Amino acid sequence: MSWYAYCLTELKAQQNGTRTRRPFLMEGIQGVNGSPVMSYPSGEFAVIVSEYDRGRDAGKLDEKAVLDHAHVVSVSFRHGTVLPFRFGTIFDSDEALCQAVRANRRAFGQSVARLRGKAEMHLKVLVKGAGSLQGAVEDVRLPDTVGGEYLIKLREKASRDRERQTKARALSVQVHKLFNPLEEEVSCKRVSSDGMLIDIAHLIDSKSVEKYQNRYTSAAKQLKNCELLISGPWPPYHFLPGKLRTVAA
Repeated sequence: MSWYAYCLTELKAQQNGTRTRRPFLMEGIQGVNGSPVMSYPSGEFAVIVSEYDRGRDAGKLDEKAVLDHAHVVSVSFRHGTVLPFRFGTIFDSDEALCQAVRANRRAFGQSVARLRGKAEMHLKVLVKGAGSLQGAVEDVRLPDTVGGEYLIKLREKASRDRERQTKARALSVQVHKLFNPLEEEVSCKRVSSDGMLIDIAHLIDSKSVEKYQNRYTSAAKQLKNCELLISGPWPPYHFLPGKLRTVAA
């Protein structure tokens, strides 16, 4: 039997008073392709899975399946700490699943302990090109031909990219002071001829979600020429250690 894996969590969060060491059904939730979702015990952990038939289900991991995967992870997150698996993670046998847990047991344990009681919040900051930001958000077009002009434009583009990242970091520092998260991960990209999008993931204490959300209004007033969009709480997708990134969404 093959297993489609959604995430790993602590077994004690899934047992509901039972002591079974065999997979048991999680009521009221469907996974990819409408499959029942089960909790598969392995040591002190449980892997949240669905039965998967490579012949029957091949080619069905589409956009809807992506949403189904995320939904199962979110539901599991309501009951305890989760370490999300990458979409499309499939174990071809019981032994393969258990071996993966055994091989990563120490890293899983450290990650669960570090992320227990934590949640991820997303903050998207759309910066409109204005004032000192105008130069940073304007794009540099590379010529179609090679030669001196191309190299000049390439250097100009690299300089503009560095300037954009510098300004994004400065703004993210301001955002950090306003929201005061435990950890953060920041990315920046140009989204139009006159703007850039700063995508910020914040790791916070789950008990502080309401306080974090209340800071949104204050932040929206202080960050001039910016549009803010907040979402969460989410499972801590962005805060898994590097050694687990091979299985994390």
